Amino acid sequence: MQYLHFHAPSTMANDEYQAKNPQSSDLLSLHASPVVRAIYLSIGFLALLLGVIGAFLPVLPTTPFILLAAACFARGSEHFHRKLLENRIAGPIIMEWRMHRSIPRHVKRWVYLLMAISFSSSMIIVPEVWQKTMLFALGLTLVFFIWRIPVREIR
Repeated sequence: MQYLHFHAPSTMANDEYQAKNPQSSDLLSLHASPVVRAIYLSIGFLALLLGVIGAFLPVLPTTPFILLAAACFARGSEHFHRKLLENRIAGPIIMEWRMHRSIPRHVKRWVYLLMAISFSSSMIIVPEVWQKTMLFALGLTLVFFIWRIPVREIR
């Protein structure tokens, strides 16, 4: 695959952004083909949409879709990649993952708590035993995968 390591023209907004986030230029690697960039952009928007929906649906995860959107935007569009990194909610999650490949302990605790609440409420709502069993198995699987993610202690 061919990638262009893109450095944006110097603008006041871009200079301020780079000063605040010097690691962000390392994340951007636009694909050389405009067609492939359009495909990455489309997948990025789909992933972002699923991530937003996942914030409201108990069974659909948010963070993996946001990370996928960031990866796609990094190869498809400097503009949307920067917008996602500048977002007050998604930006820190993406940068934390890209820089450390870990999550802070307090975030992991929140993830466990919110998963327990969402899966418990879903299991109360669904009527069939097989649905409750499926949700329980899915919840255990997600707990296992989250447990495997390294924890980073913040001082």
